[in-house]
Amino acid sequence: MNETLLVSRAALLGDKDAFGRLVTLYQSPVRRFFFNLTNGDEKHSKDLAQETFIKAWLHIGSFRAAAMFSTWLYRIAYNVFCDDCRNRNWTSDLEELAVAEAYNNVSAADLKMDLRQCLAQLKADERTVLTLFYIEDLSIARIAAIMNCPTGTVKSHLHRGRENLAMYLKKYGYDQ
Repeated sequence: MNETLLVSRAALLGDKDAFGRLVTLYQSPVRRFFFNLTNGDEKHSKDLAQETFIKAWLHIGSFRAAAMFSTWLYRIAYNVFCDDCRNRNWTSDLEELAVAEAYNNVSAADLKMDLRQCLAQLKADERTVLTLFYIEDLSIARIAAIMNCPTGTVKSHLHRGRENLAMYLKKYGYDQ
């Protein structure tokens, strides 16, 4: 069954099996999205993904196909992440963790860990835009729809995020 039919069946008929297939289709990308935003916290990523799919199921009837289903789902995921940040003051925790880790002896050979630490030092909006653009391979227009902001704002976050990421990586010894 194609995605449009699955969404229609879930929204109009309350078909749990159709929604289950959508969950199967988007579960890995949504978890990966959260994994990158939570600085590699797998358990927390799974919890946020579960909350996203619960909210999507509860509000599937409000999906109007003005955008792609994936854009609508990522918008819910982004809102779940923002709510979680407000409730847990998650951004401050990540920034404090990143600053503490920056002063430890970190192996320069482990680019993945260094990159994760550098991403953690970015502002939440910059980290979100970089994750959606480079990891999820979404266009600026789709990111703007997900974050509910103008494309110019997304471009600004992307530009500042790249500059800050490059600066942080340079601190870890990555000069190129």
